[in-house]
Amino acid sequence: MPTPPQPKPTRRPATGTTRPQRAQPAAPSSQTPPLTERQEARRRRILQASARLARRGGFDAVQMREVAESADVALGTLYRYFPSKVHLLVATMQDQLQHMHETLHKRPPLRERASERVAETLMRAFRSLQREPQLADAMVRALNFADRSVSPEVDTVSRVTTAIILDAMGLEGPPSPEQLSAVRVIEHTWHSALITWLSGRASIAQVKIDIETVCRLIEITSPDGDGDGDGNGRGAGAGSRAGAGGG
Repeated sequence: MPTPPQPKPTRRPATGTTRPQRAQPAAPSSQTPPLTERQEARRRRILQASARLARRGGFDAVQMREVAESADVALGTLYRYFPSKVHLLVATMQDQLQHMHETLHKRPPLRERASERVAETLMRAFRSLQREPQLADAMVRALNFADRSVSPEVDTVSRVTTAIILDAMGLEGPPSPEQLSAVRVIEHTWHSALITWLSGRASIAQVKIDIETVCRLIEITSPDGDGDGDGNGRGAGAGSRAGAGGG
């Protein structure tokens, strides 16, 4: 009599084995160690070289090899700081905005209403870029070309712009969600106005009207309804403290 077929033994995975996992994303840039004094000086030279080349010839004039030569760094070193030309120019815009922010701290707007202070501040920043159209065009084109790999740098540009607006508002405390929403719309409008001016589709007068119009959102979202962010129309400076998490 034939022997009946025996069931095949069940194969169990070895203890401790797991399915292959997808590579985890890199740690956020905020977790990278701070630059040393020497590294910061090198980064500063690179950004200055980028701005110089952009002022002379716009976006196309900023070539990584020429930036490296102008900043007196090796090309490989430059790529360790900035993986691409777009990364570099977005960081250049961040640097330019931070310089504007420091200048505005020294000479803050003194208008009565918060909406007027913000409009004046943004027009001063706009005119600063207007004086260097080649540089402005290079930086804005880089922002438009930026993909997800440039998100940290783009986010930083947005945070600096937000801090500039909140500073001009002069809030006594943290901004409300409605105020932050208004700030984002104002920021987008300012950026769009810069693009349309650079492309020759808007005059300075039209830019001024658009900026003043959108800044009226500050009055709509103000808790007291009068558009005085700090309650007395003065005291710009508190906004930068509130703006740390405003991006």
